[in-house]
Amino acid sequence: MRTIGLLGGMSWESTAVYYRRLNEGVRERLGGLHSAKVIMHSVDFESVVALQKSDAWDQAGALLAGLARDLEIAGADCVLICTNTMHKLADTVQRAVSIPLLHITDVTGAAVAAAGCRRPLLLATRYTMEQDFYLAQLRDKHGLSPMVPDAEDRAAVHDIIFDELCRGVVRETSRRCYLDIVATAAADGADSVILGCTEIALLIGAADSPVPLFDTTALHARAAAQWALVSPPDAA
Repeated sequence: MRTIGLLGGMSWESTAVYYRRLNEGVRERLGGLHSAKVIMHSVDFESVVALQKSDAWDQAGALLAGLARDLEIAGADCVLICTNTMHKLADTVQRAVSIPLLHITDVTGAAVAAAGCRRPLLLATRYTMEQDFYLAQLRDKHGLSPMVPDAEDRAAVHDIIFDELCRGVVRETSRRCYLDIVATAAADGADSVILGCTEIALLIGAADSPVPLFDTTALHARAAAQWALVSPPDAA
């Protein structure tokens, strides 16, 4: 079994879900008392949010790149960035290490396309919905035509993530707000929903949505667990 390196803590609420799902995935495949081999560096999220707010992405990239190198030195065989937003810096992180980075957008885009969906609504932080690093990869690499909510709804989605979900707060009024946004998008032609922030699955799930819903946390963790259990090509 290969060792998974996690860049976590962004926020720890969703990183805890990653850890649980990774271990569940390995146990489902191997049975018994088997669990995932994991090395994690969990950051102080407040410091990362400060870098996001000040548009200090180069500094944030240097931080994550250094932590990824530490994971590799510690014995990780791959790296996962346990957040969608910080995949803005995925190329920076990948260049810093010789082990693969398992990219959340690739895993998600492949799942959406495989399901026959083409026009997903992306719910995420403002950075992910309004900058092009995530949307462009969905379009250019996976042939999708993603949608985002209007400006007012983007602000609501973003604020609920940071003010509530990242703090472990789940409110029915916020759940209803998200579902109203999904319903509006579905009426406008969305054929699916991407939960493009790793905390959103704490608020809504597949049973709530009128169209197929893709949980990026679950997809990313499942892909990592599967990767860990495949022998590398040069293994004896």
